[in-house]
Amino acid sequence: MTSNVILMALVPVFFVLLLGFVAGKARMVDNGHVEGLNAVVMDFALPASLFAATASAPRDGITEQAPVFLVFGVTMLVIYAGWYWFERSFFAVTRSDAAVQALTVGFPNLAGVGLPIMSTVLGPAGVVPVAVALATGSILVSPLTLVIAEISASKVRGTDAPASPVLTALRRAFAKPVVWAPALGVVFSLSGLKLDPLVHACLVLIGSAAAGVALFLTGLVLSAQSLRIDWRVIAATGAADILRPLLAVATVYGFHLGPDVAKTAILLAALPSGFFGILFAVNYRLDSGTVGSMVIASTGFSIVTLAIAIATLFPH
Repeated sequence: MTSNVILMALVPVFFVLLLGFVAGKARMVDNGHVEGLNAVVMDFALPASLFAATASAPRDGITEQAPVFLVFGVTMLVIYAGWYWFERSFFAVTRSDAAVQALTVGFPNLAGVGLPIMSTVLGPAGVVPVAVALATGSILVSPLTLVIAEISASKVRGTDAPASPVLTALRRAFAKPVVWAPALGVVFSLSGLKLDPLVHACLVLIGSAAAGVALFLTGLVLSAQSLRIDWRVIAATGAADILRPLLAVATVYGFHLGPDVAKTAILLAALPSGFFGILFAVNYRLDSGTVGSMVIASTGFSIVTLAIAIATLFPH
């Protein structure tokens, strides 16, 4: 039974990811300009899916996810801060590069890998914790990276940084549909309102494309990156695929959380590195090669670590 769950959870995910990778390498799809596909996923399909899932969830179902926010937030911030310090102390990279790499190691691929895996393992209910985790990262580590990158970019241009870089970064982060859609869905659910069936059906139709297209996009983005295996990439892979879930385990036990919440939070933390760091690196003209190698290595190694995590957490 466990082996069947592992196969059903992982094989479709990596098949679609490989499909995008091959399409990019073969130039069947332009892997140098992914803005259009990224907009489809991050501005339309994924926000629709997350809003529909959170808005239609019962109030108790949302409040039960508060520990996921806690565990995921603590885990990501510790990994982010640790990797930023590691890069700045031992490799003397710029603050922007260190921040983008910390984002890559700390913020897992929830949109591409997390959504289909959680839906397979937990069923339709698996979308809600993914939405909460994605909102957590978008509220905490993404704006932090934007603040550091914006200040550094201003110095390079010889211009002054924004008067309030924190507020500027938060405003930019919260303007993204993938951030405010699940948050709005949570507010909708907590208010006791019921989502109209017709509205729900419309959102689910576009939202159903989120997982598959996000995976394809991940493979497409990775196909444009060169793979460089060095000790930094190996360390980043270990931090993302091994240390991050172990830190989630320690956090779960530290706060004495229930088994269901614990399993969900740990599996979310076990996901491979996300591709947001690559998009940030390209946008700010940073070292996308190192970040891309980290994502490729983490994604490949996660075949093993995710299988172990699913077998351990969901043995039946």
